Amino acid sequence: MYLARLQQEGEDRFCQSPMDQCVNVERELEKVLQKFSSYGQHCDRTLEELVEYTSGLKQEILQTSGEDPELPGTLTLVLSQCCKRVKDTVQKLASHHKDIHSSVSRVGKAIDKNLDSDLGSVGIEGCWQTESQQLLSEVMVEHFFRQGVLDVAEELCQEAGLCIDPTQKEPFVELNRILEALKLRDLRPALEWAVENREMLVAQNSSLEFKLHRLNFITLLMGGTANQREALQYAKNFQPFALNHQKDIQVLMGSLVYLRQGIENSPYVHLLDSTQWSDICDIFTRDACSLLGLSVDSPLSVSFSAGCVALPALINIKAVIEQRQCIGVWNQKDELPIEVDLGKKCWYHSVFACPILRQQTTDNNPPMKLVCGHIISKDALNKMINGSKLKCPYCPMEQVPADAKQIYF
Repeated sequence: MYLARLQQEGEDRFCQSPMDQCVNVERELEKVLQKFSSYGQHCDRTLEELVEYTSGLKQEILQTSGEDPELPGTLTLVLSQCCKRVKDTVQKLASHHKDIHSSVSRVGKAIDKNLDSDLGSVGIEGCWQTESQQLLSEVMVEHFFRQGVLDVAEELCQEAGLCIDPTQKEPFVELNRILEALKLRDLRPALEWAVENREMLVAQNSSLEFKLHRLNFITLLMGGTANQREALQYAKNFQPFALNHQKDIQVLMGSLVYLRQGIENSPYVHLLDSTQWSDICDIFTRDACSLLGLSVDSPLSVSFSAGCVALPALINIKAVIEQRQCIGVWNQKDELPIEVDLGKKCWYHSVFACPILRQQTTDNNPPMKLVCGHIISKDALNKMINGSKLKCPYCPMEQVPADAKQIYF
């Protein structure tokens, strides 16, 4: 309750959410961009008028002066007015440009006001020991392998003193090679990989191979009647998928009727949606990572995203703790002083909180199942033992504490 009250005070103090803070900075930035755009248009228009005016005056002077080197008094006066007009125009443009400087400075002030740069205040001293540093380096190496920047990963291995098995990077090399080909709309490497791993893909109910054939067939359709015979011949590849993808195959076959007038002018125009190429990249990445026993997103990117979500709340509670001088509230390296909701994307395993002590169970305090079926934490069980008996807090059943069994999620 005490930490909850501190958290509420922190939220009251920093009432704006991180998104609101970013919006405030973006609002000031948009003002500057609008002023730059307006100033640029004004400059172009003003300078064009000035050039047109001076060019006309030049032509008039050339026609009037002729062979006489001395300018008439009228032209001298007009030329003097032209110089004054040029000078005034330049001064006005310079004055308008100075106004933009103040807007740019306001963006810097908005950044300082809305975005806290002291991120080190929420760090815990000693959390990066030798073992932790090595683990972080390994996670970074895997992330670079996933991104296809092998030279960076190998350089990090050398500098961090890591011994990475060469076979560990081979799957990532192949994965990135196929993804690069898909981005260039080359389906051949992905199809070869899908055929090679067909049994494992079928075992996990993957539709990758069918969707690759489907996209290849659509590519042939885009060639019009010139590819009609080739498309019909290629349609034989759909035979193994007829049972599970019957409706999709029927749609593809029906589109052949409109080859003469063009698929783009037919009811099957949705087959030409360009987003299919980005979708096939996502499907391939998901299925390939599944076969490799990897998550779709690298652990480093997931940790970074989670940190971005948790950081504002931690900064808030840290500031309130320091302001209220609450020593000892946050001194555990393996837990946070408040609960941070990272969203369902970061739910990787079940979490059990003891309904008696209202604490999340840990390895040292695991969940225990009583004979009656109710579950409490081990610490709660120990505190409720009365002699050699234990009475369930939810039902009147009495039981022997030793009969409770630890459960695993």
